[in-house]
Amino acid sequence: MAGSPTARRRRLSIELKKLREKSALTCAQVGQALDWSGSKVNRMETGSGRVQPSDVDALCRFYGTSDELREFLKSLAREAKTRGWWQVHGAGVPEWFNIYIGLEQDASTLRQYQCEVLPGLMQTEAYARELHTTGAHMSAEDIDRAVRVRLERQEMLTRPDAPEAWFVVNEGAVRNVIGDREIMREQLERILETTELPSVTLQVLHFDSGTYPATGSFTMLGFPAPEDPDLVYRDGITDAVYLEGEHHVREYTRAFDGLRAAALSPQRSTRLVQSVVKEYSK
Repeated sequence: MAGSPTARRRRLSIELKKLREKSALTCAQVGQALDWSGSKVNRMETGSGRVQPSDVDALCRFYGTSDELREFLKSLAREAKTRGWWQVHGAGVPEWFNIYIGLEQDASTLRQYQCEVLPGLMQTEAYARELHTTGAHMSAEDIDRAVRVRLERQEMLTRPDAPEAWFVVNEGAVRNVIGDREIMREQLERILETTELPSVTLQVLHFDSGTYPATGSFTMLGFPAPEDPDLVYRDGITDAVYLEGEHHVREYTRAFDGLRAAALSPQRSTRLVQSVVKEYSK
């Protein structure tokens, strides 16, 4: 079973929707049969609200599931109520990003393209703090919390079951000076250290790479259980978009493959980063 509360909630939503579709019923029809509103059934299937084990029990009995499946889904509902380690930091982590962290913690593959800044899973404390201080109207305490969460997230790359992480970074993100040259030198040295991890691959999209898929930054997460489909994540200043479904995943996979093909090889990317480190060391 997936480990984080967010992943459990997502898995529960997927399973409940599959049960309804197998019964060839609409949300409104299920709601009417159980004396609920159709919108309640829809919220349970989209993960947009807390799901009570008692409601899961009622749904499973209505759909005529096995006792084993009913108890499994009820356990998902109970465990989805627990709080993830990142949720104790309050306003330092927006609610829409809480969802992403929970999914990230359970991912078995991570494919990310960054066109403006370096990947959060590779950032130093100084680089991350500079981004949060400049880019958001947050209190000093919330900035501390946000930076702490970002650094704690990085531990996933060194776990025994670390996800296979593949990053493509635009050269502009490598050369854009965040803070000052000393911060950037330390940051790029951290990048080089991180790429030595067996599960991490980095490619730099060189300024001379030619035409490539213009997509903006995005992340694709894959999960170990076949019941948990891949998803695409894109965020902005105040919110985030989660794209699921075969069409979205297929098109973003195609875009990422195009970016990988256009970018420098991992070996040449390392040499480019090393050369920029030398520039910042002068």
